[in-house]
Amino acid sequence: MDLIKIAEQAFDNGKVATFPEFKAGDTITVTYRIKEGDKERLQKFRGVVIQMRGADPYTKTFTVRKVSGGIGVERIFPYQSPFIDSVEVNKVGKVRRARIFYLRNLSGKKARIKEKKMVVDARPAAE
Repeated sequence: MDLIKIAEQAFDNGKVATFPEFKAGDTITVTYRIKEGDKERLQKFRGVVIQMRGADPYTKTFTVRKVSGGIGVERIFPYQSPFIDSVEVNKVGKVRRARIFYLRNLSGKKARIKEKKMVVDARPAAE
């Protein structure tokens, strides 16, 4: 058995992260736990998922990009990180690629991602 597998088993606490289903193009809010000295606080990072990487849960990561003050900021989150408090899907994007790095070169209205229309059944429930 290789050393990576041994290290993964050592840190495995049996808990698998349960986040809502999301993919590249979706706008999500990641609530991240930050330690500053002896204090702990929650910080929200809202942006567009530009890539999902890794197959097995221990190596899986996702990259979220936002524009803050006119500057693009990207952050890579490990899927199994104990510091992730919650993940909330705000919008489901309509993209045709698994990795949307082309957003880095776009600005303004061109950087918008179309929202996928969800069909909601408006009929009243049968009683």
